[in-house]
Amino acid sequence: MYRSLERWRDLPAKHQPAWPDPHEVRRAATYLRSMPPLVFAGEADTLKAEIAKAGRGEAFILQGGDCAETFADSVSANRIRAKIQTILQMSIVLTYGAALPIVKIGRMAGQYAKPRSNPMETRNGIELPAYMGDAVNGHAFTPEDRIPDPQRMIDAYHRSATTLNLIRAFTGGGFADMSEVHAWNKGFTENPAYKKYETIAADIDWALRFMKAAGIDSPAVRTVDMYSSHESLLLEYENAMTRIDQRTSAPYNTSAHFVWIGERTREADGAHVDMLSRVRNPIGVKLGPTSTVEDALRLLDKLNPEGEEGRLTFITRLGSSKVRELLPALVEGVSADGRPVTWVTDPMHGNTITATNGYKTRRMDDVVDEVRGFFEVHNSLGTIPGGLHIELTGDSVTEVLGGSEELSEEILSQRYETLVDPRLNHGQSLELAFLVSQMLRARTSGLRSD
Repeated sequence: MYRSLERWRDLPAKHQPAWPDPHEVRRAATYLRSMPPLVFAGEADTLKAEIAKAGRGEAFILQGGDCAETFADSVSANRIRAKIQTILQMSIVLTYGAALPIVKIGRMAGQYAKPRSNPMETRNGIELPAYMGDAVNGHAFTPEDRIPDPQRMIDAYHRSATTLNLIRAFTGGGFADMSEVHAWNKGFTENPAYKKYETIAADIDWALRFMKAAGIDSPAVRTVDMYSSHESLLLEYENAMTRIDQRTSAPYNTSAHFVWIGERTREADGAHVDMLSRVRNPIGVKLGPTSTVEDALRLLDKLNPEGEEGRLTFITRLGSSKVRELLPALVEGVSADGRPVTWVTDPMHGNTITATNGYKTRRMDDVVDEVRGFFEVHNSLGTIPGGLHIELTGDSVTEVLGGSEELSEEILSQRYETLVDPRLNHGQSLELAFLVSQMLRARTSGLRSD
């Protein structure tokens, strides 16, 4: 078994850092293998069961967080709390609107590496390695910062552990108590979405009072489960974090509950697919505009040959202009196969543009339209839209155009803080949650009327 976990080394591996010293890579991996797991196999199994429910339409997945976490942000309890708060608020809106349990997964506690289209970056005639995330190199454009450093994988492990501790403390220590739904909205008054949220919060507060008066006391209103996830990009790191579960003698990736393979590394015969085919976590694969039915079926054969529910999630990132054209064939082809898949939409990555002032951004209208197209396709085919995967922050950044705040290109520079891809700010995230809740409610009502 241990030998098979290393088979990926003999396969093509895209978007890996050009580590300058193989000995230092081995040393870092040896250290990581000696450290405790970040998550436990039983937690991953529980999440797999929840994802299976979403695949059957009995729940809905909300997966959100930073495009790329930074080491600086990982020591900020306030920023971590703000992201958790945003996900909790979105979950409240979705649950209230659709009467469905929400499976909460953070792009947190491990999203420290990113693939790059070009391995090198040139500025003013100087060429250096591209920034691949804090787990690989530094963002500053200097030779010292841009050299890939295996020690950063160790730093990523420790930062992930710190973030996970905070997530568990916040979600299990009273912060997620539904009696706090009003407090989650403090400090946000300008966006119309906040007024809508306050109406929901008042209804929830009244319902909780009713439950208390009726003698109903459920732990479910005081704590929540929030799972961690990241792109499984750095093969040396993910391999070092793979452990054998004592209960089942099966391998699990203990770096996160849910790991996914990106659009750029999803080759069925590649190293990333082989590595994740051998662990028992629930896993995802991003499918972009070039994905074919044959691609999807080959991935099914590799990653979920036995058709285990909740095991495989396809995360489509097709773009608002292509989702209605390309998604039907993918869904129909996979559905005809018969093995279960949970479908999730990523309306961010297919809608990236460059503003006239040079900022990398997205339009809120495009994000919403791709989600709407995702629902339209599944509704027309009678299949299940299982979830939403978005890049967000709990801060009032100015990175995505539009929304009710009508962020313009001129405003982008005011608080453009991301190091890689633009994120929805807190208000835009809440706006999207209200729109998705309407889509879920319309779908649920339509199914009941049938």
